[in-house]
Amino acid sequence: MRLAKPRIEPLPDDKFTPDQTEVLANVLKTGRVLNIFRTLIHAPKAARGFMSWANYVLSRRNDLPAREREIVILRIGFLCKSGYEWGQHVRIALNSGLNEAEIERIKAGAGAPGWTPAEAALLKAADELHDDHFISDATWSALRNSFTEKQCMDVVFTAAQYTQVSMILNSFGVQLDAGMTLDPDLKGF
Repeated sequence: MRLAKPRIEPLPDDKFTPDQTEVLANVLKTGRVLNIFRTLIHAPKAARGFMSWANYVLSRRNDLPAREREIVILRIGFLCKSGYEWGQHVRIALNSGLNEAEIERIKAGAGAPGWTPAEAALLKAADELHDDHFISDATWSALRNSFTEKQCMDVVFTAAQYTQVSMILNSFGVQLDAGMTLDPDLKGF
């Protein structure tokens, strides 16, 4: 975690305004409002727009299969040193077809043994987007060998969304939710 305490305190339920409650309506129905939402709701108009785009990226409208999407998200979260993002998406990845060894291997990137060419291309694309904000021709070609044009677009959309999320989480000091554990490789950042 980059910060040991929040810069922006998560808002408790009893402090939500009617506008904030409206923005969080779908989240409130789940019975568990995560710290990211309790923090973002300080800016309800921004939270509404953020949640709309995030819902696209995590929905079936994103043509990347869940497993491949989670490879991109976890790689971006790790590269951005976002302990909160990594912790939340490890849980999701385990329910999306990745196993613990694969999740651990994401940290090593595309060069780690065991990745398929498609998975290595996803990891390479995430690295390039993080490092240069651009996918090289070689990596784009590798992606296109396994993915449709729309899926390639969704790689970029997913990496961009989770870069933004990581920046928000890290800068606002969003702390882990109850039951989450900080990955030891992300301590001290």
